[in-house]
Amino acid sequence: MDTYIFDKLKNEPIIAYLSMEIALSPEIPTYSGGLGVLAGDTVRSAADLSLPFVAITLISRKGYLNQKISPEGWQIEQPVEWDVEKVLTPLPVQVEVEIEKRKVRVGAWVYPWESARGTIVPVIFLDTNIPQNAPEDRSITDVLYGGDSRYRLKQEIVLGIGGSRILKALDLEVRKYHINEGHAALVALELLQGSKNWDIEAVKDLCVFTTHTPVEAGHDKFPYDLVKEVLGEPIPLSLLQQLGGKEHLNMTLLALNLSGYINGVAKKHREISRHMFPGYDIHSITNGVHSFTWTSPSFQALFDRYIPGWAQEPELLARADIISDQEIWTAHQKEKAQLIQLIREKNNIEMDEEILTLGFARRMTAYKRPHFIFTDIERLKRINQEGKLQIIFAGKAHPQDFEGKRLIQQIIQHSQKLSPEIKIAFLENYNLEIAKKIVAGVDVWVNTPMRPLEASGTSGMKAAHNGVINFSVLDGWWVEGCLEGITGWSIGPESEEGNPQEIFQKEMSDFYGKLEYVIIPTYYRHREQWIKLMKNSISKIASYFNAHRMMESYISEAYFHKPFPPLSNSSIAKYKKD
Repeated sequence: MDTYIFDKLKNEPIIAYLSMEIALSPEIPTYSGGLGVLAGDTVRSAADLSLPFVAITLISRKGYLNQKISPEGWQIEQPVEWDVEKVLTPLPVQVEVEIEKRKVRVGAWVYPWESARGTIVPVIFLDTNIPQNAPEDRSITDVLYGGDSRYRLKQEIVLGIGGSRILKALDLEVRKYHINEGHAALVALELLQGSKNWDIEAVKDLCVFTTHTPVEAGHDKFPYDLVKEVLGEPIPLSLLQQLGGKEHLNMTLLALNLSGYINGVAKKHREISRHMFPGYDIHSITNGVHSFTWTSPSFQALFDRYIPGWAQEPELLARADIISDQEIWTAHQKEKAQLIQLIREKNNIEMDEEILTLGFARRMTAYKRPHFIFTDIERLKRINQEGKLQIIFAGKAHPQDFEGKRLIQQIIQHSQKLSPEIKIAFLENYNLEIAKKIVAGVDVWVNTPMRPLEASGTSGMKAAHNGVINFSVLDGWWVEGCLEGITGWSIGPESEEGNPQEIFQKEMSDFYGKLEYVIIPTYYRHREQWIKLMKNSISKIASYFNAHRMMESYISEAYFHKPFPPLSNSSIAKYKKD
């Protein structure tokens, strides 16, 4: 294949967006969850906005995992088989990186994401499955987040260093390297190694860093003994320790020290990040979702009729009030019926379109508390007598997250014990396709993270695009999106300060109390008020919490904005090259 796609990008410097995972379609299973889905929406909006933009990721030939649930409710992981050659196009470029003192060749494939306007954003998939490589090196890009620390470090070398070199091989000039989470931080190290006199300020001028997690375990750290064995010493070890941490190489810290613009993914997350990393000027750009992608066909048709141009200008969704109540309800019920049909086919569970349906779908891990709703089973049963409930769950646990797997098993055990009083379905193998069905088909979107561990979250934004109402702990983006009783409902106190057990009790009281005394009565007895809340979800949430607004913020604040002059750092002078 020729490189005509990239020829069009040589007219001006590009934005190079590096992410360990990017979710573009179910047929390209190179994603595990929220980080990849956000990256996919970033690509879509960059194309819609005609940005000079190239995304770089790993090919993950065996995907993340194919989830099966055993009869006992235990998650079983299987490799994901997908035909790379049928979906992606090979690029006629290869580069070398050094791993464990071996030369490892890195090839590239491309998927040209094309917007409705015809603008193309190339997504490059890096691949080490090349005949010239040693067998252990050919498997580096096989499994997303697979293996041990050594394997992960090898992957991050391919992404950051290999990604930078592929861009050079394609003769692309880069305006900014956008490091999407610390996995890609080695691109900054590559730039530093190639700069004159270890010019940190020049590297910072080229790099933008988005941190996504307030969870300590989410920041990749590698012992320096391992770093020396796998990466070598591209810059003096003393300088690397100054930039990446004294005890171990912290990829987040490396990116913080080598980026001129740093942001968290919600206003609350900015505050948490500033506490985690004091002394750094961390901004906030709240995440958003790609409006057209996450709006269901029924609501797309409705918006096309009432709000022409909404897909390209999602802020126009603020006009959702002009849509008639009956049409909003009919569109929602159509999507709900399709979700119930999916559950009938996959789970052999008969749900009812007239029953209030709660949805919880996201990565299954302890801090997200998917079992929250089952804390007081007897109270849940009593509430169900006031107004019938049905609940839909979905989500994958990381293969090494035993606690996450145990939570899935508990959900399935609860569903068996509560049936037939409360119908509960767990849809296995959560992916983009299933996510679109759930966020459009439930009535209430539930989110119960342990504060302040939810950096942003975006699933509730997707639900809002379909008139689904959020019921969530005040964390991440919902701190900004919640207008109590107008756009949805909060769970628990506004502040997470205080005794954890007391906070938990308040959360439980709030959750069950609002479910019984506010949500159920409104749904069953005040339909016009419920539809008003649905319209508010669209007009007040979807109109702002979308990827076009997010990308416009990156454009004005990070990509094309000249940062203030940095503070000098004379301590690096001793490392200057001869």
